[in-house]
Amino acid sequence: MVPGPKPLSLELSDHERQVLRGWLRKRTASQALVFRSRIVLACAEGRAYAQVALDLGVSRETVRKWRARILHTN
Repeated sequence: MVPGPKPLSLELSDHERQVLRGWLRKRTASQALVFRSRIVLACAEGRAYAQVALDLGVSRETVRKWRARILHTN
C-alpha cells in the first residue's frame, strides 16, 4: 500500500457524529447509508484514505468521493 497525501482535517460536530452513529445502529437504515456513515466516521478520526479503504474493503476513490461530499456540505 502506497501512502497518499495527507487529507485535510474533517471536523464533525457532536450532533453530526451522533447522527452518523445512530444510522450505524438503526436496523431499518439502508446498507448504503450505513456504509457511507462508516466512511465518514473513519475519515473524521484522521485516518488516511488508503487505510479507510483497506479497512472497509473499498477503493480509495470511494473514500475520497464521500469524504469530499461531506466536506462540501459542512
